Amino acid sequence: MSEVTNTVRFVLDGRIVEARGVRRTTTVLDYLREHLHRTGTKEGCAEGDCGACVVLVGELSEDGERVHYVPVNSCLQLLPTLDGKSLKTVESLQRADGCLHPVQEAMVACHGSQCGFCTPGIVMSLAGLLQTVRQPGRAEVNDALSGNLCRCTGYRPIVDAALQAAQAPAETLRIDDAADRPLLRQIRRASEPLYGLEGDIVTQPVLRTRKGSEFVSPATVDELADYLLKNPEATLLAGSTEIGLKVNKNFERPERIAYVGQVAELRRVQADARSWRIGAAVPLAEVQTLLAEAYPDFAEVLRRFGSPPIRSTATLAGNIANGSPIGDSMPCLMALDATLLLRRGTQTRELPLTQFYTGQKRNVLQSGEFIEAVRLPAAARRGVSRAQGQQALRAGHLGHTVRTALPARGRALCRGARGLQRPGAVTRAGAADRGGARGSRARGRDGRRARRRRGRELPAA
Repeated sequence: MSEVTNTVRFVLDGRIVEARGVRRTTTVLDYLREHLHRTGTKEGCAEGDCGACVVLVGELSEDGERVHYVPVNSCLQLLPTLDGKSLKTVESLQRADGCLHPVQEAMVACHGSQCGFCTPGIVMSLAGLLQTVRQPGRAEVNDALSGNLCRCTGYRPIVDAALQAAQAPAETLRIDDAADRPLLRQIRRASEPLYGLEGDIVTQPVLRTRKGSEFVSPATVDELADYLLKNPEATLLAGSTEIGLKVNKNFERPERIAYVGQVAELRRVQADARSWRIGAAVPLAEVQTLLAEAYPDFAEVLRRFGSPPIRSTATLAGNIANGSPIGDSMPCLMALDATLLLRRGTQTRELPLTQFYTGQKRNVLQSGEFIEAVRLPAAARRGVSRAQGQQALRAGHLGHTVRTALPARGRALCRGARGLQRPGAVTRAGAADRGGARGSRARGRDGRRARRRRGRELPAA
């Protein structure tokens, strides 16, 4: 985009949508419901936990011949991040001849919906799964549903519907985006920054208000570094899983937002014999796949970190920079001797993660400095063993693991690490699939009865 048009352009079902004059903090969900009147996408929690708002966001491949889709919580995703991309909602799944998508047909046939409020999000999660996994097993279906809460139907018929839909012909499962691809090529964002007459970088915002507030989407790491030097107070945005929460719950409106999702250098993983260099904009889902063989316990932590819509957008660097006391990745990263590559303008430095924090949500980043990449040793030297990791996962935290695995200087920073799993349906789906939910309720009733009996048998004081 070569000029300030105050327009977010994205492709929706074979047409280019031009969102003009919207706020920089407008969410995808609000725009869908209030402007496009696509009310199939629902709002439940507005914090990325219930999954009623799941949509699919697509990006054109480098050769321009394919669209890669990921599930996204539209309640958290800010609309300007869609500039140059495509969007699919539950309404998009219906064929031109009126036929439903196989997932929708299977949900009807297997009685997978009762009140129906959560159904659109569930359908989109399953449709997204079947774009990448042709024949998923129950475990893969359960994981795909881990970000979708259902209070009345139960998960067994939903899982059955997913497995039944997977038997449909591949061409009926595939999302029809033939009309989208040429339009995506037309609105594709520039891969190089603009330069002024004197050779200085000119960052053109996607949106800018009359008061000077703006949303920018740099194309290169040089452009991002230059912008942050000139605007050190700008808010960095990657997956929007934290900023979107602040927008929805705290009604925050950052004056300047710099989106890193279009910076190609930050979306790469570079590997050599000694380490992985994980760019600051690489989603957690890619990191999980990368580490599955070398660090299976860490990969399991990332799986429990959040649901697929969270993992497809949230980033490792974002989790580190946010510095939450319940941040899930930091204890493992410290145990594995991770280091951070920091950049300010043209200057870079490398710092051990154990030296990054100075307190709760406080760190050593200088004005205009940002995390460019996370470096992780390819061979574990102080890694979390499988036995330790499994014990920690069962216990629900990594506290005792990091105390034995971390250098002394890093232990105090991790004592507060809790809760490897965001509120979601990972265990709910698994329990319902095995019939365990009913058993859990029964065991709870038996336990309460036993406690009441013991209370009655206590001698009088």
